[in-house]
Amino acid sequence: MEQTSAHDAVASARSGQALPRTCIIGAGSSGITAVKALQDRGLPFDCFEKSDRVGGNWVLGNRNGMSSSYSTLHINTSRERMEYADLPMPASYPDFPRHDQIARYFDEYVDRFGLRERISFDRGVQRAIRTPDGRWEVTLQDGEQRLYDALIVANGHHWDPRWPEPEIPGRFTGEVMHSHHYTDPSQLAGRHVVVVGMGNSAMDIAVDASYHAASTRLVARKGVHIVPKYILGKPLDAGVRPTRVPFTWMLRGLEPVLKATVGPMDRYGLPLPDHRLGQTHPTVSSRILDRLAHGAIEVRPEIEELRGESVRYRDGREEQADLIVYCTGYKISFPFFEDGLIDAAENELVLYKRVFPVAPTGLYFIGFVQPWGAIMPIAEAQSQIVADHLLGAYALPSESDMRRDMEAMSARQRKRYLPSKRHTLQVDFSNHMVELADEARAGAQRARDLGCPLPITPLAQTLA
Repeated sequence: MEQTSAHDAVASARSGQALPRTCIIGAGSSGITAVKALQDRGLPFDCFEKSDRVGGNWVLGNRNGMSSSYSTLHINTSRERMEYADLPMPASYPDFPRHDQIARYFDEYVDRFGLRERISFDRGVQRAIRTPDGRWEVTLQDGEQRLYDALIVANGHHWDPRWPEPEIPGRFTGEVMHSHHYTDPSQLAGRHVVVVGMGNSAMDIAVDASYHAASTRLVARKGVHIVPKYILGKPLDAGVRPTRVPFTWMLRGLEPVLKATVGPMDRYGLPLPDHRLGQTHPTVSSRILDRLAHGAIEVRPEIEELRGESVRYRDGREEQADLIVYCTGYKISFPFFEDGLIDAAENELVLYKRVFPVAPTGLYFIGFVQPWGAIMPIAEAQSQIVADHLLGAYALPSESDMRRDMEAMSARQRKRYLPSKRHTLQVDFSNHMVELADEARAGAQRARDLGCPLPITPLAQTLA
């Protein structure tokens, strides 16, 4: 049966019951998938976006202040792996599109499906409070208050900078910047730049500095595996599809290829990793190793002390610095919630299937994952499950089953990844997409067992 008629059938079966009204916070790459999923099912909702446009993190200079884009930013996931299921990315785009191309793609998405008029722009959510009757009282930035039955949080997790922990001793008289506030190489020009971090942003900024700064030092506190964007002439993730084959098995096959093509990290002056490929979030760059090999970037150990106009490293070396760029990640933050409502201590947000908290009910999170791969298809799949839950065509398992599943997930995370606040949201794209499809089918069966006459499982059909 076609999806539209299925939705009509469920809506008819629920005649006499008011459909829940939902508030969606954010219209970035995750929020707009929630808007589409709810609109497709005829569910009433409001979506509030602090900025004047969609795209969130991918809008350079986004006036909501939450974008971490910079002028030289390109996606680390290939075009075909990051596109939504119902809108291919333009074939004219390169394998790894630039930030403005991705932002245009999001504009095309909301316009293609008539979503733009369903979003309230320049209207951020200031506060969301759980009322005694189980609803959500939402206060907007202009002071208006509205009541909702459900709340979808899609405010992203790459906007609240996390600084070095513990704080580096000493005092620095130069400029200190977090990568969140880096926008253009002109900020680096002619300066002695120290880049702290070994993630994707650190690599990009160090490469930019190597062309524009007076000197570039990359502080490598720990060794990482650096993976180029192309392997054997194809994008790194070419051919990666949802699968039940453990992603770690695929990584084991990639290790000898990297050994043969890239070689050991100490060849480039970097410390050797103390872990296997896949035990940390991947650092993907095709440019950093070239700049290291040419001596345009110098590697330094951990900073031991800040000394006015200079930096002293753990090996005792001391050098002049004008600018330190900390590429030390982000905190998970929900400034609109009261303290204690959602516990994200140690940057860990434990949710059933990365979407549902056990309590409070009527609350959903979209896009709070950190995949080896693109977040957009995952957010799209999450939004479909949430929309079906709001409609009654998907049912959650018992609270005890949810807690067991969440505990098992946390145990797998601890076993798989090195201890770090960076890995609390980590998922393997190919396996997680299958997990969401399985959950969509299981939830549809639970809904049938509870009397829903017709399940709606577009996600299960998409990933079958």
